[in-house]
Amino acid sequence: MPSSDSSPPSSKQTLTIGLPKGSLQEPTLDLFQKAGYHIYGSSRSYKPSVDDPELEVRVLRAQEIGRYVDQGFLDCGVTGKDWIAENGADVEVITDLLYSRASSNPTRWVLVVPEDSPIKTVADLQGKRIATEGVGITERYLKEHGVKAHVEFSWGATEVKVPELVDAIVDITETGSSLRANKLRIVDTLMESYPQLVMNHASGKDPWKRQKLERIAILLRGALEARDKVGLKMNVPQNMLQKLIESLPSLRLPTVSQLTHDDWVAVETVIDERVVREIIPDLKALGAEGIIEYPLNKLVH
Repeated sequence: MPSSDSSPPSSKQTLTIGLPKGSLQEPTLDLFQKAGYHIYGSSRSYKPSVDDPELEVRVLRAQEIGRYVDQGFLDCGVTGKDWIAENGADVEVITDLLYSRASSNPTRWVLVVPEDSPIKTVADLQGKRIATEGVGITERYLKEHGVKAHVEFSWGATEVKVPELVDAIVDITETGSSLRANKLRIVDTLMESYPQLVMNHASGKDPWKRQKLERIAILLRGALEARDKVGLKMNVPQNMLQKLIESLPSLRLPTVSQLTHDDWVAVETVIDERVVREIIPDLKALGAEGIIEYPLNKLVH
């Protein structure tokens, strides 16, 4: 006798994605949650659970993800543009993801020396010692400038190695505040980096995997686009609508709907959260009523 269960069979296809642990882990998981993917489990778990049966998540050091994607151990992953360059990983970039550890600013690889160091330009590094976690990035930078210096790998705490152990360091910074606190001076910026969603070329040839990842990319970009924005709804007298639109450039393209009362319309728009406190009193002065501010998870253009 046939089963009465008419639900479709579950898909056997899965996409294995690597997500970064460490300083990027929390903002990355938060981004995926806003995109609609809830990833949960121990913060130390290599294989956290996700509420999408077509996804398998692996949490790894960002430094390793590009290499594992390139080698086919992962279908795709989120890692910094800098670590892809450092590893020379041959991967396809699906999309840039413009977020960082603590802000929306890119991380920077910077050449750093003590405040009182005589080193003023990259040319002054000739014959000097440099410590960094990004050996490949640093060596390519020096080669581009025709400078020969000794570059050694740093296992961490790079900031404390100048000037006693090395003449300069190449380190990652987002705001530069930690460097300033340690009385260090930035000589030059080697590169700027954001996380990227990348895929290996073999997985990219699989139509199902490519479509799956591109759908994820749309949702991630939508979550980023909605960052620092809110929605506004309000009711406005019909005779004040044009003045409201003309007076507030941020509302140039609102959605306007007729209310049951012929003399009133409903207006809805999206606006930067930082200007809401200035705009709401202006809306009120123009006759708007029932003003509602609401958060956004995704904004897809």
